[in-house]
Amino acid sequence: MQLYFKGKPYHGLQHVIEPADGGLMSFDLLKLKAGEEYAQQSGIYEIALVILSGKAEVSVDGQGFKDLGQRADVFSGRATTVYIPRDSDYKILAISDDFEAALCHVEAEKKYASFVITPEEVVVNYRGDLIWKRDVHDIIVENGEGKVDRIVVGETYSAPGNWSSFPSHKHDRYMPGQETELAEIYHFRVYPEEAFGIQILYTEDRELNEAFLIRDTDTVNIHKGYHPVAAPPSVKMYYLWFMAGKMGRKLMPYDDPTFAGLRKLEKV
Repeated sequence: MQLYFKGKPYHGLQHVIEPADGGLMSFDLLKLKAGEEYAQQSGIYEIALVILSGKAEVSVDGQGFKDLGQRADVFSGRATTVYIPRDSDYKILAISDDFEAALCHVEAEKKYASFVITPEEVVVNYRGDLIWKRDVHDIIVENGEGKVDRIVVGETYSAPGNWSSFPSHKHDRYMPGQETELAEIYHFRVYPEEAFGIQILYTEDRELNEAFLIRDTDTVNIHKGYHPVAAPPSVKMYYLWFMAGKMGRKLMPYDDPTFAGLRKLEKV
């Protein structure tokens, strides 16, 4: 299975990750200029349309959502997100030249109503301590219970010089009360653009034992294993993340025992 997907210039729709993990998840990017339009049918997928920059109007099964988007880029504010249910016709009309969005697809069994998460509704969590600090923005997490089928979505902002997704953890087994089984995709933005970060993927048996040099607009498919991220000094790292599994939406990560003791140092 391909794990690392190098970012590349594009306009219009870009298929980044085709259906992975048995068809459960896929990931696209969409970039439009003012007046350009993209229309599609969601099929078997529920979709989180996360606006990365610019403004747009979105309609889902004839229901219109106007004047969406408030940020110039991912580092300048919280996201606006449209939830698009499965079996829905949707249309996106850009109303600014810098419109870009991520389309996070997850195979869904049930169809729910479409809705918008505004920037004010995003829940901001300040996680970690010392050199593993980051801000985690929950977009569709606990607030999605009873409103979505499987998808869990958010954004993480790693502090320069810090580790993220740390203490190192995973969620690839279904062990009630200990760990959830959720596959995940990370999509990165790096500032400054010419800089880099590091994504590590590993399992305890070292069957998976990889490290990737992450550049701006790269994407990683995390189908199993521990998956910490490191940002060099002076470098801002952002990643959009979304997860899904067939055994529920509640995230219950399992910490690598080597680093689990660091939890005691984190502020409550």
